[in-house]
Amino acid sequence: MHVGPLTPQTRATVAEALHALGKRNLVLGIMAPSYPGLPDEDPGRGTPYSRGGKAFLRFAAALGFTGVQAGPQGQTSEDNASPYDGTLFSRNFMDIPLTSLVSAEPWGGLLSARTLEAIVAKRPPGSQTRAAHRHVYRVMEGALRDAFGELCRRRDAGEARLPLDALEAFGREHAGWLTREALYEPLCREHRAGWWREWRTSDGRPHPDQRLWAPRPGEEAALTHRREALLTHHREALELHAFRQLLVHTEHTRLRALAREWGLKLFGDLQIGYAPQDVWAYQALFLEDYLMGAPPSRTNAEGQAWNYPVLDPELLAVDAVGAPGPGLRLVQARMDKMLSEFDGVRIDHPHGLVDPWVYRTGAQNALRAVQQGARLRSSPTVQEHPRLARFAIPSPAQLNADARTPRYADDWVVSLTPEQVERYAVTFDAVVAAALRHGRERSDLVCEVLSTLPYPLARVMARHGLGRFRVTQKADPHRPEDVYRTEHARPEDWVMVGNHDTKPLALLLEEWRRSPEAWRAQAEMLAERLTPEPSGRAAHAAALQADPRRMAEAKFADAFASRAENVFVFFTDLYGLKDVFNTPGTVSEQNWSLRLPPDAEAFYFRRVARGEALNLPRVLALALKARGEEAARHGALVSALEQDARALDAGT
Repeated sequence: MHVGPLTPQTRATVAEALHALGKRNLVLGIMAPSYPGLPDEDPGRGTPYSRGGKAFLRFAAALGFTGVQAGPQGQTSEDNASPYDGTLFSRNFMDIPLTSLVSAEPWGGLLSARTLEAIVAKRPPGSQTRAAHRHVYRVMEGALRDAFGELCRRRDAGEARLPLDALEAFGREHAGWLTREALYEPLCREHRAGWWREWRTSDGRPHPDQRLWAPRPGEEAALTHRREALLTHHREALELHAFRQLLVHTEHTRLRALAREWGLKLFGDLQIGYAPQDVWAYQALFLEDYLMGAPPSRTNAEGQAWNYPVLDPELLAVDAVGAPGPGLRLVQARMDKMLSEFDGVRIDHPHGLVDPWVYRTGAQNALRAVQQGARLRSSPTVQEHPRLARFAIPSPAQLNADARTPRYADDWVVSLTPEQVERYAVTFDAVVAAALRHGRERSDLVCEVLSTLPYPLARVMARHGLGRFRVTQKADPHRPEDVYRTEHARPEDWVMVGNHDTKPLALLLEEWRRSPEAWRAQAEMLAERLTPEPSGRAAHAAALQADPRRMAEAKFADAFASRAENVFVFFTDLYGLKDVFNTPGTVSEQNWSLRLPPDAEAFYFRRVARGEALNLPRVLALALKARGEEAARHGALVSALEQDARALDAGT
């Protein structure tokens, strides 16, 4: 593999350095809309399955990355681009590369080249660096409907069977979730309401369709008949949904095969949230009176009202003969599908699988309700939430005796028996068991634990030897005990400068420099971590303060020099961009839209030559040097890394 100044030897040298530093995974984080697209194929939003997307992944492999972390890839709505509100099982049809429908293979040219040219010509200005979500949603919806119409025409004319045979087989294999999802959109049109809670009868009562998959006692026969009638009436809509899903699933299978050739693992994202159609389809599994959110924390001082449903703990339990409850079966089904499509899984907010923070449904002030919420399974005596006592695992005697301890504090629960840990772990255990059943290692599970690690969750994760996130940009230079400082990293942890919910490092460097005290504190902390000899730390700190480029490189080297075996780099930090990808707790057209330009490879080489992008070989050399005497054994490797670093600087 030869990409720009990179050679096969570059990747081999990086791999040797990662091994010397004890790293299992070097994973690049990038979500589907952010991928670059070539000018003749790009509708205004990225996808890993396009020619431009595949070229970028090949480039990431050449740089030395061993894996790529995707965000959730479920179907989003036209008015909400957040992947964490996407569907559980179906994939986003916006990821389908239209070029695959134009070419003869594999689908027989279901879309004309002229149609694709017209779509590309109408691409909104600026959409090659900021995804035009709403525009592309409508464009893709229309193009896929046209392609499906052509398939139906060929079917009626008795022409080629290959796409039809594949569609029928796909429909049979995935009927369980396809049917539920496919009915939601036609029912929204039928009831003239985009949300299932607003479906009403002519006299204003909740329509039985609201409960189509969750009949009340006595409604079973009537709603079964209703479902059968709807499946017949909306047959075309169901086939269209299956068609779109067949296309995007096929593209993913092809990409995964290529990624394996390039030596890249693909990591999926098991989001904790649900799309509206999933809440509707699986409502019988959720509590009616509580929702999930995030409590006040260092990450977000006010907390966040996510409005996500909460699985009923009583439907998660395993019965006396070992059969999982229906809620647990849903979790298992999600993991089985994800592990059939990915090499590893990021577990979004694992707190939600063990002991979610919950607040009452229907509160007029949702944020205030979140702040007054409680832990679902750790609230035996919370007066504001007496209903939660039935789900409580610890006794009152196992809670913190200090009445000033907030309910969201890590030490709200202070002791648990092994049997109690097992009860907390029932859902998490199912996730890990699925991974092992599919031949994955525990290091293929990535647990998004940030500033808070409540005692029950800590016990459950320790049960499986899983680590947490260490987000080094948040490390407090004045608090040696800070959990984000790399000296506290354990081998099982994942260390990163930032992620999709943080400011990019380049922007933070500007902010730190405006405060001489903050700038000096960062330099001193990094010099202490990266300078083996104490006598050289003052000079190193001074050098870092004098050169923002060196400060950025030191921040990355600190991550690689840590004991953590897994390093994550978000694409904005790889490129040294200052644009914010997502601002948590806000709704904005800018969120989730940032993407790389069409010439993403050349763009990287230009930026790294200017000292703006991450020069990975140089950072790895710095990390090895930080090992002191141990690094002396790797003198030749350090020299090779520095040679590659100079080649990147020169762009040759």
